[in-house]
Amino acid sequence: MNALVLDLQTIDSAQQSLVGGKGYNLAVLTHIEGVQVPVGFCVTTAAYRQAIEHNETYQALLSQLSKLNVEDREQISAISGKIRQIITESVIPSEIVNAVTRQLSRFGEDHAYAVRSSATAEDLPHASFAGQQDTYLNIIGVEAVLHHISQCWASLFTDRAVIYRMRNGFDHRQVYLSVIVQRMVSPQASGIMFTADPITMNRRRLSIDAGYGLGEALVSGLVSADNYQVKEEQIIDKRIAVKQLAIYGLEEGGTETRQIDPDQQKNQTLTDQQILQLGQIGRQIEGHFGAPQDIEWCLVDDAFYIVQSRPITTLFPIPEAADDNNHVYVSVGHQQMMTDAIKPLGLSFYLMTTRAPMRTAGGRLFVDITPMLTTAAGRDMLVNNLGQSDPLFKDALVNIIERDYIKLVTTDATPATPGNAGKGGPPTSAQDPIDIDPSIVTELIHSTKASIEELKHLIRTKSGSELFDFIKEDMQQLRTILFDPRSTAVFMAAMNASAWLNTNMKEWLGETNAADTLTQSVPNNVTSEMGLALLDVADVIRLYPDAIVCLQQAEDDSFLDELLKFEGGKEAQEAIYEYLDRYGMRCAGEIDITRTRWSERPITLVPLILGNIKRFEPDESKRKFEQGRQDAWDKEQELLARLKQLPDGTNKADETKQKIDLVRHFIGYREFPKYGMVSRYFVYKQAMLHEAEQLVQAGVIRHKEDIYYLTFEELHEVVRTQQLNNEIIRKRQEEYRLYDKLSPPRLLTSDGEIIKGKYKRDHLPAEAIVGLPVSTGVVEGRARVILNMEDADLEDGDILVTAFTDPSWTPLFVSLRGLVTEVGGLMTHGAVIAREYGLPAVVGVEHATKLIQDGQRIRVNGTDGYIVLL
Repeated sequence: MNALVLDLQTIDSAQQSLVGGKGYNLAVLTHIEGVQVPVGFCVTTAAYRQAIEHNETYQALLSQLSKLNVEDREQISAISGKIRQIITESVIPSEIVNAVTRQLSRFGEDHAYAVRSSATAEDLPHASFAGQQDTYLNIIGVEAVLHHISQCWASLFTDRAVIYRMRNGFDHRQVYLSVIVQRMVSPQASGIMFTADPITMNRRRLSIDAGYGLGEALVSGLVSADNYQVKEEQIIDKRIAVKQLAIYGLEEGGTETRQIDPDQQKNQTLTDQQILQLGQIGRQIEGHFGAPQDIEWCLVDDAFYIVQSRPITTLFPIPEAADDNNHVYVSVGHQQMMTDAIKPLGLSFYLMTTRAPMRTAGGRLFVDITPMLTTAAGRDMLVNNLGQSDPLFKDALVNIIERDYIKLVTTDATPATPGNAGKGGPPTSAQDPIDIDPSIVTELIHSTKASIEELKHLIRTKSGSELFDFIKEDMQQLRTILFDPRSTAVFMAAMNASAWLNTNMKEWLGETNAADTLTQSVPNNVTSEMGLALLDVADVIRLYPDAIVCLQQAEDDSFLDELLKFEGGKEAQEAIYEYLDRYGMRCAGEIDITRTRWSERPITLVPLILGNIKRFEPDESKRKFEQGRQDAWDKEQELLARLKQLPDGTNKADETKQKIDLVRHFIGYREFPKYGMVSRYFVYKQAMLHEAEQLVQAGVIRHKEDIYYLTFEELHEVVRTQQLNNEIIRKRQEEYRLYDKLSPPRLLTSDGEIIKGKYKRDHLPAEAIVGLPVSTGVVEGRARVILNMEDADLEDGDILVTAFTDPSWTPLFVSLRGLVTEVGGLMTHGAVIAREYGLPAVVGVEHATKLIQDGQRIRVNGTDGYIVLL
């Protein structure tokens, strides 16, 4: 039988489920040399279960609670209240009472105790549950301690704790509570210590908050605290707060808030020596647990006592470096407009594709730009190229350069660039050749498509280990196509010409963002064509009312077969299949090979098709394309006419015409290399999923999607050996759930510090929400805050506000009046398509989906780069 009570010093790792996260961590602390922990014991989860589990009413209410969602707030509150009442009114079994009484007699019944909750789903690496359950201080006497043990048990079902569990995917029926009972210490000071700065996330900066009396005053927000920053055993910053109040224990039990003597209010709570001593203890505890810690401490008679240590769950992981030197990492996701976490198979495919010095952390990809920061030329290239695309990147880079975090080396040879914007690294430089033959675009597109068809033909005959060797070999073909110098020259020529037009039209004519209009309806843009093609699908289906009804009632992918039962169903089915044949390899977050493609879940497209039928007249795709082409032509003629009126106007007009032709011939191709990459990925994926089905049948894995949590080489080995430890899959799934909650930084150092950039514009309205202007124009409308494309329910005149868009969002763009995203730059996919469709757009708007409410009327200024709430 499991013990009902355990002394803190006797608890081992096998008993973690009996004492919860907080209790176990305290037990570990008692065994670290030089760390003092107040003596005490745990009333285990076995006691909690014995006290309450046989209550039928409790079980019935728990079952009801487990069926609710976070939105059911009133029901959650009502049921949780009833459960708490049952727990507090239940008589504690005599066996538990006797066990607690014996422990108190050992430590002294007349002493004051802290009675604190410790849940099994608490102080975990991926969920801290900090502050979700209750703590009671200065409790004196057996009866009082037993009463507060019941109160702690009941706090497992406070509304906040229940909702927190729901949001983090914990089953209420699988979470139990232990109660820690510890001898109270009477501190003259107490506080919290983070062994990594919780603001900058710098692992080398240790942050200490300190105040007088008990720590509850700080935790509850009753008082301001001193803050001390320590780095490498040096105090590097101090902020001394005015401390007017403190909480102290009473002799008869309980606590009171007292006024601090005015002479003491502005004093430093800890001496410098004490600060450094506490910092050393923090580093010792961090070293023992192997991860940055959030530590609660008390100072009693010049001795520090530790009363809690838990992992800091909000820190973004640091990429692994090959050495101990300083490194700087740039987010790939912010350039690729896909900042979600990527599963291991997806990460390994991207790493096999890129030439950049890539690292992974937190389920994301980063480029190590350290070598480029070692030379002046490399620094200039980074600032100019990344900064041109995204000012937040530029400001962050300038910040890290000004600090001299990476030292300049004596030679000034520019290291090889780590890639380009389309391949997951800072953009490469390229000449601006005007004599590139436009037919090269047709040739590049044709050769890529031909190689994909050849791949589809050859891969059909491959299986087992031979398949993985074949994919690895074909990846070299993909890399050859992606990094073809002719391909890079084409879109770099267009990008440079676009930048030239914006700069010179501004200087010569006062025209802002002229290239935005000039790039509307360009040829060979596979992404914008995809949005228009779905309008053509709607045109086929709109002729058949029965087929439309079938789509309106569709709930899963069987709708494609159901269509055949209705008039026009065959035509509708053929139109959708033709679309999927061209674009079915696309999906949200498509750079992750594990993401579900449209071909794998065609119902994703149904709301978009129905929306197109509802909102547009027939032939809308032709009208939209022709309108954009005409707008671009009109703008070109207007600019050339105005230029000819200037001094040296003929030469200026001729040069401008050359740049416009470059942009119009080549900018559309900017989207094609990624289309080719994603097309190839989908062929690989289908072949690997066939292998996964064989593994399921052989009992090696439980579900075919389990392969997504293995790297390419690991999966190859599993297919070869037909063996796998399923604990690896479970562990990777848990890691992915953790990573999925984190927001990746644009720029990250090897110290873990997140370097944030700022927009530097002071001429905007005071109430403006600032971003990067990427598509000119001003528009007002209803904001639709949408995080998943599948949830889009748009009306005419809506403005899309979202975290990021990649090519899969393009079919929505035909319905929009404007675009706002949290992530993006001048040449990211959403910006390119917004310009082509003539939509005012502002990207790189930090926290846009929180600052702007769904349904709120807003004004988007895509010329100057800001949003105003109306």
